[in-house]
Amino acid sequence: MTDHPRIFGISGWKNSGKTGLAVRLVEEFTRRGYRISTIKHAHHDFDIDKVGADSYRHRQAGAHEVALVSGTRYAIMHELRGAAEPDFKEILARLGPCDLVLIEGYKREPVPKIEARRLEAKNREPLAPNDPHIVAIAADHVVSDQGLPVFDLNDTQAIADFIAEITGLPVRDQ
Repeated sequence: MTDHPRIFGISGWKNSGKTGLAVRLVEEFTRRGYRISTIKHAHHDFDIDKVGADSYRHRQAGAHEVALVSGTRYAIMHELRGAAEPDFKEILARLGPCDLVLIEGYKREPVPKIEARRLEAKNREPLAPNDPHIVAIAADHVVSDQGLPVFDLNDTQAIADFIAEITGLPVRDQ
């Protein structure tokens, strides 16, 4: 584990399979004994709190940050209150030590990424030709127009092996 984790991204259009791949990769790397963190970028407003809950009431009253803590987890909600969205490095700095950070979204970050592609995606225009940081493609269909490694979108073990090699994760007994 390191204070400066390895970072690998998953990019793709809406409904391209990014989240499913991210979840399977977290499960696989965790099974292999790695400590994994994730960052998911949302292009829309979201809330992890329930209307009427005490923590929601604290935020509604104007709290800048609200920490919700229990014996099993904690969450810190930070209200931007009109401030600019924090950049990727600022969010990364808030994470604790881990072996690998998987990021979903953040298409424009200069980190190695795999492009997820599905026939049911909202848009099927390939991202790889315009993003030099895409180092592989994971698809649910035949991809023949690339000079990049192509994986079956559901071949989680092979994709995890590739990510471990690209990021230099130390080999662990599996």
